[in-house]
Amino acid sequence: MKGQIQEILQSKLTESLSAALPRLTRREIRLPRIPNKAMAVIGMRRSGKTCFLWQCLADLLDSGAPRESLVLLNFEDDRLAGIDASDLSALLETYYRMHPEFRSRREVTFFLDEIQLVKGWETFARRILDSEKVRLFVSGSSAAMLSREVHTSMRGRAMEITVFPFSFREALAHRGLLPKKDWRFLAKAERSTLEKAFRDYLTEGGFPDAQNSDPRDRRQLLQGYVDVAILRDVIERHQVSNPVSLRWLQRHLLGNPAAPFSIQKFYHSLKSQGIPVSKDTLHAFLAHLEDAFLIRTTSLLAASERQRMVNPRKAYPIDPGLIPVYERTGRENLGHAFETAVFIELLRRGCEVHYYRSPQGHEADFHAVDPCGNPMLVQVCANAADPATLARELRPLVEAGTSQPETRSVLLVLDPLPPKAAVPDFVEVIHPVQWFLDADAGQ
Repeated sequence: MKGQIQEILQSKLTESLSAALPRLTRREIRLPRIPNKAMAVIGMRRSGKTCFLWQCLADLLDSGAPRESLVLLNFEDDRLAGIDASDLSALLETYYRMHPEFRSRREVTFFLDEIQLVKGWETFARRILDSEKVRLFVSGSSAAMLSREVHTSMRGRAMEITVFPFSFREALAHRGLLPKKDWRFLAKAERSTLEKAFRDYLTEGGFPDAQNSDPRDRRQLLQGYVDVAILRDVIERHQVSNPVSLRWLQRHLLGNPAAPFSIQKFYHSLKSQGIPVSKDTLHAFLAHLEDAFLIRTTSLLAASERQRMVNPRKAYPIDPGLIPVYERTGRENLGHAFETAVFIELLRRGCEVHYYRSPQGHEADFHAVDPCGNPMLVQVCANAADPATLARELRPLVEAGTSQPETRSVLLVLDPLPPKAAVPDFVEVIHPVQWFLDADAGQ
C-alpha cells in the first residue's frame, strides 16, 4: 500500500512540474509579509483556495522563480487514502533527486492543497521549514487545520490566509465589469450597471462557479456545497452521532441571517419538538459550523466577557448567495443579504467585528476595528425613503457620536440616499457600491 501511494505521489509530482497555469480571476487577498512561516490558506470548500494557490505560484513565476522550483499538489484524491507524513518525506526526497541543484542552494516553494487529509502533516511542515530551503503554502477546507493543537505542534510557524467567496469587486472583475475610474467620476449609465450588478451579487453571492448561473442550477449547486461541507467537514471529521439536530441548527442559521441567536432558546425549541440534544452538543455544533466556514458569528461589543456571553450572538452565512437556498418564507430578504455582504466584507478587510448597543439601548449593525486599530460604526439600510426608518437607523450613530466621538460613523444606504440636511454632519452616508469598490474602505 505504501509503495502504491508513493508511486501515485511521484506521478502527481511529475504532472505538477509540467502543468500549464490556468487562467483565473485574480483574487484581492493580502499575503502576510513575515519570512520563514508556512502560509496556511483556509476557507470553505469551492471558495477558490486552489485557484489562489495557482495565483501565488504564477506571481512567483513572474518574479523570476524557475518553474521547476514551484510544486503544487492536491491531496484530495481517493487513491491517497491513508497517506501520512512519512509519505510526504518520501515525496520531498523524490523531488530533490529530480532536482538536486536546488537543495540548500535555491528556494523551492511547495503548495500542498487539502493538506489536512495527510495525518501528521504539521510536524512534516515544521521540520522542512527548519531544515530545508523551502517556502511552504498549505490549504484546507476547515479551520480545524489551524486549531490550538496544530498551532502548538507548528510552534508558531504558520500564518493564516482566509479565502472567502468572491467579494463584489472580484465578482465584477470575473465578469469584466470592474470600473477603472473612481465611483464619483462614473457616468450615470455606468453607475446604473454597477447598481444592478450589486443587487445581482446580493442574490447570487460570490462562489466562483455560481456566477451568472441559472437560479435553479445555482440553488442546486450551493445546496450541494453545504451538504458536502456538512458531511465531510462536520459529520465525518467530528464523528457526529446526532445529525438530525445538526441539520436543524444549520438550516436555522442559514435561513435566519443577522437574527439574534441563543443556544438556550434553540435548545428549548428542539426539545419542544421532541428532538433530543444537549446544550453542550449544540455549542459544539455551532463551533463545527464555524470551523467548516459555513457561518460566521459576532457578539455584542462589551467590556466584559460575561456581558458578551449573556447577550445573544448573531450568525451570518459565509456568502449572501446561501440565503435564498434556505429562505422558506418566499421573501426577497434583500436587507439581510445586504447586511451579510457588509459583515463578510469587513472580515475580509481584516476587521474585528461586533454588533453595537448604545448606552440608551439602540443597536447599530457593526462596530469594526480595522487592522490599524481605527474604530468604525457601520449601519446598513436597504431603503431609507421613509423618514421614520432613516431616524431609526441614525439613532444609534447619533448616540454613539456623543459617547464615542473618536469612532467613525458610516451609514450605507442602498436606495435612495437621504438628503444631506437629514443626516448629522459627522455621519458619512455612502452608497454601498462605492463602499464595496473602495478596497481600502474602513481601513
